[in-house]
Amino acid sequence: MIIMASDHRGYILKEQLKTFFNEENIITIDVGTYSKEPVDYPDFAKLGVEKVLEDKNNVGIFICGSGNGMAMASNRNPKIRAALCFNQNMAMLARKDNDANVLCLPANFLRKRKAINIVKVFLTTSFEGGRHARRIKKISGEK
Repeated sequence: MIIMASDHRGYILKEQLKTFFNEENIITIDVGTYSKEPVDYPDFAKLGVEKVLEDKNNVGIFICGSGNGMAMASNRNPKIRAALCFNQNMAMLARKDNDANVLCLPANFLRKRKAINIVKVFLTTSFEGGRHARRIKKISGEK
């Protein structure tokens, strides 16, 4: 399942991505925000993280102005690997090398088409495992 979250600065891009997903018959869960009224991104990152962690197959797409706030707030949880991605190559590496389970997008720097392309790469790239799995265990505190 794709879990979507944004603050007010990411709201429009989130809605555009939801339209894309609807057209592709991909089901999403939107934990907010639901307008352009100012809100605090940590609140929506927390809601998104809770939903992502409900199922190991869930992934998150979290959006704020810079993407940094959502990434920082999400990565407070040791089971989350949130990656701020500005382009398709970063999204591919985040999944392939880092097994990222949350994609953070910077709404102030992306237009709809580019964001959709980044999301497509993120959702279709698999974790490579191998030497990367050892590193992921270290990030999450596993032995």
